[in-house]
Amino acid sequence: MAEIYVSTDIEADGPIPGPHSMLSFGSAAYRADKTLVGTFSANLETLPGASGHPDTMRWWEGQQEAWSACRKDLQAPEKAMKAYVAWVKGLGAKPVFVAYPAGFDFLFMYWYLQRFAGESPFSFAALDMKSYAMALLGGEFREASKRNMPERWFDPLPHTHVALDDAIEQGALFCNMLAARKALGKLV
Repeated sequence: MAEIYVSTDIEADGPIPGPHSMLSFGSAAYRADKTLVGTFSANLETLPGASGHPDTMRWWEGQQEAWSACRKDLQAPEKAMKAYVAWVKGLGAKPVFVAYPAGFDFLFMYWYLQRFAGESPFSFAALDMKSYAMALLGGEFREASKRNMPERWFDPLPHTHVALDDAIEQGALFCNMLAARKALGKLV
């Protein structure tokens, strides 16, 4: 079975799940050839007893459009995460979680999936785009930032801090990185 790359972006009101809530998430499922197979997004009710972290909430004050977008049509996390698992399983390929940075987005998604759906369709694994860029660029990890990536890797897609917009944008970027790697040929 072929792999499908599930580019995922989350928006949260703090640095970790539990004391803070995931406000929204969006995923864009791509084939390696950059065919967008489907998308999923949900805005979530906050966790009981959780609160926004002061630093994160100050950042949100400057992102009013994105804040408004992630506070519409709220769903219970139980409903959203179970529907998401069904969506991922219905993609018809082996799902690979992809994010920039995976350490943040996967932390929230895995916690919410386990807590509210009882499983993760990605198992324990997430592919970090920054790490992949580091390998492709042949430099150090801290240098593998978007500002140091080749322009040809970027499609003219918006980065709005609306989870689904950012998942689509980052998924296209990842597919362009895959194409750059393929163009290098077999290395070993």
